[in-house]
Amino acid sequence: MSHSVTVSQPETMGSMFRSEEVALVQLFLPTAAAYTCVGQLGELGLVEFRDLNASVSAFQRRFTVDIRRCEELEKTFTFLQEQVQRAGLALPPPEGRLPAPPPRDLLRIQEETERLAQELRDVQGNRQALRTQLHQLQLHSAVLHQDQGPPLAAALTDGPSSERTPLLPPHEGPHQHLRVNFVAGAVEPHKAAALERLLWRACRGFLIASFRETERPLEDPLTGEPVTWMTFLISYWGEQIGQKIRKITDCFHCHTFPFLEEEAARQGALQQLQQQSQELQEVLRETEWFLSQVLGQVQQLLPPGQVQVCKMKAVYLALNQCSLSSTHKCLIAEAWCATQDLPTLQQALHSSSSEAGVSAVAHRIACRDMPPTLIRTNRFTASFQGIVDAYGVGCYQEVNPAPYTIITFPFLFAVMFGDVGHGLLMFLFALAMVLAENQPAVKTAQNEIWQTFFGGRYLLLLMGLFSVYTGFIYNECFSRATTIFSSGWSVAAMANQSGWSDTFLSQHPLLTLDPNVTGVFLGPYPFGIDPVWSLATNHLSFLNSFKMKMSVILGVTHMAFGVLLGVFNHVHFGQGHRLLLETLPELIFLLGLFGYLVFLVVYKWLRVSAAGAASAPSILIHFINMFLFSRSPTNRPLFAGQDQDEDKAGLLDSPGASEKGWSSDEEKAGCAGDEAAELAASEVLMHQAIHTIEFCLGCISNTASYLRLWALSLAHAQLSEVLWAMVMRVGLRMCGEVGVAAVALVPIFAAFAVMTVAILLVMEGLSAFLHALRLHWVEFQNKFYAGTGYKLSPFTFAIQEE
Repeated sequence: MSHSVTVSQPETMGSMFRSEEVALVQLFLPTAAAYTCVGQLGELGLVEFRDLNASVSAFQRRFTVDIRRCEELEKTFTFLQEQVQRAGLALPPPEGRLPAPPPRDLLRIQEETERLAQELRDVQGNRQALRTQLHQLQLHSAVLHQDQGPPLAAALTDGPSSERTPLLPPHEGPHQHLRVNFVAGAVEPHKAAALERLLWRACRGFLIASFRETERPLEDPLTGEPVTWMTFLISYWGEQIGQKIRKITDCFHCHTFPFLEEEAARQGALQQLQQQSQELQEVLRETEWFLSQVLGQVQQLLPPGQVQVCKMKAVYLALNQCSLSSTHKCLIAEAWCATQDLPTLQQALHSSSSEAGVSAVAHRIACRDMPPTLIRTNRFTASFQGIVDAYGVGCYQEVNPAPYTIITFPFLFAVMFGDVGHGLLMFLFALAMVLAENQPAVKTAQNEIWQTFFGGRYLLLLMGLFSVYTGFIYNECFSRATTIFSSGWSVAAMANQSGWSDTFLSQHPLLTLDPNVTGVFLGPYPFGIDPVWSLATNHLSFLNSFKMKMSVILGVTHMAFGVLLGVFNHVHFGQGHRLLLETLPELIFLLGLFGYLVFLVVYKWLRVSAAGAASAPSILIHFINMFLFSRSPTNRPLFAGQDQDEDKAGLLDSPGASEKGWSSDEEKAGCAGDEAAELAASEVLMHQAIHTIEFCLGCISNTASYLRLWALSLAHAQLSEVLWAMVMRVGLRMCGEVGVAAVALVPIFAAFAVMTVAILLVMEGLSAFLHALRLHWVEFQNKFYAGTGYKLSPFTFAIQEE
């Protein structure tokens, strides 16, 4: 039995922020009540048992015999289930919650199950025998009808045939004393041609064979499918020829029957066969009815029996993990349990063992092992917690990234997938799954792709909702800009003050709007990108600059937030020194470099106006000069005091600085007195040196990694634009020329819809999802999240009931 389950319960913010407190408890279970106590714990799903018999083989444990009996019952249940499914019947779900049956009921369940299985085998064997016998009678009847009607393979006479005419004319000569004999039977159609050829070659000149298909298909006794047979009638002379014919028919697995030459005898045999067939069909109907009764009993017994035996086996497996006390009066078990569930655990043990006269006891014990991680989830938070756990289960009481992932993951996905139309389609698809989540047909669907989508329905819901929001920011709906508010740019003011004439307009297909001209730029658009940018030729350049800087700002903010979350880990685990020696240097490095870059971007946005845009300094050059301790004469400062002369000699060219530092290190090394302390210190220094190098290089690479937000956002927008231009725009122009817009737009819109769903929603959505996943796993969680723990897998019957 697998104990790994998802604990899905209403959670508190404390349990979502970090894992719950888990304690190791020792259980003393009276021998008479141990089974009942463990069964009750399985119903509650509170504890995870530890194996106290790890050194004992599975065959030497106390309850191995009981487990084998349960496994034998499971094999019988499997046989019964196969027979029910083969009959085309469905098993009803078990009614209500079935507890683990007491051990004394195992014998009753086993006897009843074996009785039904044996009855089923007997009835099916009888039915098979009756079907085979009926099939033989039907084949015999078809063979006796062989002589009625013209033969397919050979004609016995050249003139008109008559039932009273002998089958063969009388022979004159030395062989006239030979008697004509017959072999009649049936063969499968695909073997008939080969049988006929072989008979002709082996007995040329000494037989006459006639083959004919049966008038109606006959039911195969094994498969129940209708099968058409070929009947044959062979007449021959001589005993040796007869032996050859019988050997050949036996090799082809033919069904042979006696054939009477006299017409009256054949008619009598046919009537007798029909009477026997009717009697067999009546017996077969009675057998089928009795079989249906047995299968009905199986349908009633099987669902509850499977659940109960599965629970019983699970209880014995858990008891096998317990150790026996020295007095053999109780079983001792150790289990992990959430601290807040300890009162419930004690109450369950008391109620389960009250009939035994001695109450079961549970008490906490100390343990040096790291406890398992328990984070309770519900249907909304389960998918977000699954994203975090896929990276690694958090250490015990480590800060859990899941509450923040609920917001940051859909948002970063939406930055790359921003489109009102595409986001709305995703939102509606997820909303439909959410509204139908309680329907049994939706929950029990077996399609793996559907189960994946259904499990992440709330994640898809937020991803679609955030994509609608960022779509309004980008002002894109299926790659088209929408004019919700009035544009902040005035073409009329530019035309009036620039004196654009008709000749000027005819000679200049592209016009420039100068924001420095009075009345041309009226102010920023109230929300998102101004729709006039969708008409500009430098639209892509503008969005490149905007989205690249936005990606850097979001990335630095996301990483800084991850570093700050590490503060809660250090405080909770009592590692105050790491705040000063680790978190503070990380923040100084991150914010001193890339935080300063974000400051320059925001400051330039706020301070540089349209009038000074042409002479605005380059942020990139300023950032490079900061690393080179230099400045560029052609790139003026953004603000006063940005580039000041510094005494670089004091930083880089101080004479003897390295030598003094080296000698100081040698003195310290020489003064080390304790070798163990020196070894521990060297390991810590080596670990911190590696961590420092990794963090510094990681900040640079991680910041660059967030530029994927810019790249995928532009790629999604351009794919949407290409799809619109190559499908819808061409279709609209064609419809305008032909004049049959309503008819022609139907296949065009269908193609546009299919490609939108297949390419932009499925493929682009999956791409953006994977990139958002990487940003959370690598760039965000590695700042504070170790993910080296293991889940609390409580012993529960939830899986058996499902």
